[in-house]
Amino acid sequence: MTAKLKFEMEFPIMASPHMLYQYFGSPSGLSEWFADNVNSRGEIYTFIWNGSEEKAKVLQERPDEKIKFKWLNDGEDKTFFEFKIEVDEITKDVSLIVTDFAEEDDLEEAKMFWENQIDELKRTIGA
Repeated sequence: MTAKLKFEMEFPIMASPHMLYQYFGSPSGLSEWFADNVNSRGEIYTFIWNGSEEKAKVLQERPDEKIKFKWLNDGEDKTFFEFKIEVDEITKDVSLIVTDFAEEDDLEEAKMFWENQIDELKRTIGA
C-alpha cells in the first residue's frame, strides 16, 4: 500500500466563523451538506451516504476554529481530515481550509470531491 499524500484546499466563504463552524462542528450541521445523515456518540461520528456508514473519531476540536477527524477504517495512523477557519487579520475575510489525504492516483478526484462538497456548503449557508 502506498502512503497517502496530504493536501490542503482553501475556500473563501462569506460567513462568520461562528456560523460557519456550526456546519462542520455538529452532526446536524454536517447532515445539511456533507453526508445524508450524521450521528454522534461522544467523539465518534457516524457518516451515512446512500445507506453505507463510515465512522470517524474527533481527534481535536476548537469551537469556531477547527475540528479534526480520523476515519476509523483507515489503517494509516497519520491520516485525518480537518476543517479549519482562518480569518485575515486585515481584511477580516473568512476562509475554510480543508486538509485531507489521498493516494497519488486519487488526488485529483479527492480535490474535486472537496470542491463539490464545499460548493454544497456554500449553497446551504447562502454564501
